[in-house]
Amino acid sequence: MKIKTLVSALALAAASSMVAGAAAARDQIQIVGSSTVFPFTTAVAEQFGQKSSFKTPVVESTGTGGGMKLFCEGVGERTADFTNASRRMKKSELETCNANGVTPVEIKVGFDGIVVANSKGHQQYELSLGQLFLALAKEVPVDGKLVANPYKTWSDIDPSLPAEKIEVLGPPPTSGTRDAFVELAMEGGCGEIAGAKELGLEGKKCHEIREDGAFIEAGENDNLIVQKLEANPKALGIFGFSFLDQNADKLQGSKIGDIEPTFENIADGAYPVSRSLYIYGKKEHIGVIPGMEEFIAEYVSEGAFGEEGYLADKGLIPLPADEREAVANGAKTLAPLSL
Repeated sequence: MKIKTLVSALALAAASSMVAGAAAARDQIQIVGSSTVFPFTTAVAEQFGQKSSFKTPVVESTGTGGGMKLFCEGVGERTADFTNASRRMKKSELETCNANGVTPVEIKVGFDGIVVANSKGHQQYELSLGQLFLALAKEVPVDGKLVANPYKTWSDIDPSLPAEKIEVLGPPPTSGTRDAFVELAMEGGCGEIAGAKELGLEGKKCHEIREDGAFIEAGENDNLIVQKLEANPKALGIFGFSFLDQNADKLQGSKIGDIEPTFENIADGAYPVSRSLYIYGKKEHIGVIPGMEEFIAEYVSEGAFGEEGYLADKGLIPLPADEREAVANGAKTLAPLSL
């Protein structure tokens, strides 16, 4: 039994050595993950490439879920060094990472709001979380029963809303934006509906989105949603605040619970649909892939994620000063993530 254990340990050590050697063959950082965090990480990558002696990292938008899968599949030059995420890593994802020899290092980089926006060629919507839930839920309470969503127009839900067909473009299940939206907006709205809990509508049951055409999965490309909203002023789209900020000449965000989706309202927590953004580094690649520690240092510098940093110009909502300091100090220790 001891001999078998020793052989297994030696085999694992040899495999790890081979992986490290293979990873060392690559001299350019590779990053995958969230489409929401993509523009922020791309900006950091460009600055890093210009200011340092290292190559500019390659950043790919795969969605948060897709990025986690790629990041956690193992170590070595054929696997990603970092993944962007518009939600925190799930326990199941951490378990997959650990099972494949990956030790994630978590870095919270800022906040973002999830907006429900439409073209400026149409009136601005003012919605409650409850109305959003009734518009998009797979099942809703009607006359004391749980039924398939019968609402076709916004005015079917509330006569004060436009008599327009419910048509909402949003991210697929692999997206961190989708995960955050169903948790914050759908579950929050579900809690506002009288009798929902008594009919079994609570928790993850509230996350189920209708599949009859009123909600349209538009892929991981948030820019594509923006283009479709321009072409169809009656439609609404769900995406991160930064994309609204970058397209403020064409689009307007809906008020949610009478609160405008603005930089200030997200920063102080007044806007109800906001979330934290993250990057995750692969500890096994640090010291093997050149520039990883230096890239992290650039990301958590005041010139990048600070209040006056270049990421704020891109639409990132900075963390409070004391939290930024804690994140920056924590990033230096490269402590493994534990949930």
